[in-house]
Amino acid sequence: MTPSRTRRTRWAAGSAVALALLFAGAATIASARGDGAPAGPRTPSERSADAGFARDMAVHHQQAVEMSFIVRDGTRDEDVRRLAYDIANTQANQRGMLLGWLDLWELPKTAPEGQGPMAWMRGGHGSHSSHSMERMDHDGVLMPGMASRTELKQLGEAEGKQAEILFLRLMTDHHEGGVAMARGCAEQCTVTVEKRLAQGMVEAQQSELDLMADMLAARGATPRS
Repeated sequence: MTPSRTRRTRWAAGSAVALALLFAGAATIASARGDGAPAGPRTPSERSADAGFARDMAVHHQQAVEMSFIVRDGTRDEDVRRLAYDIANTQANQRGMLLGWLDLWELPKTAPEGQGPMAWMRGGHGSHSSHSMERMDHDGVLMPGMASRTELKQLGEAEGKQAEILFLRLMTDHHEGGVAMARGCAEQCTVTVEKRLAQGMVEAQQSELDLMADMLAARGATPRS
């Protein structure tokens, strides 16, 4: 693993993340209008892959931000805190972009009736989607890679090396699920700027997966998968 950078990263307060969401949302609306965002008949429908990915990834990202803030309070390790800081800021900004697109498209931020989480990846609707949602919704796990309520509680109670390992394992699972979702959008979404964002997520999160594997190895641990 590469040596720790000497510059200490100062953690932003929770309000900074909220501001990031607001600024990202405003910036993405401006960029979307001039860079491939649809207008008129090209606006995605509420059951499209574009809308489904935006809704689901916004929820997926929110949990990553939550876990990052939890581990901040559970360890003093600069490498883990720096990684968590980067994840929180990156995914909070991306979440603002995704929600901004839904606003721009005048689409709801909740799935239409009968369409559960991840239905856009399968192209499924109706009973198939409801069945899949029921199967996934176990202890708060709505989508691939998401941590359960029990796991979030365990992370909040852990300290030191135990918190670091649990965070790295949970975030590894989370990133693997996120990469699969982003690849789905890169293949199925039709809005150019959203496809570009999804491909960027794949590349960035894959890089962080490699980093987290090294960080786990340095702590005598391995990913759960």
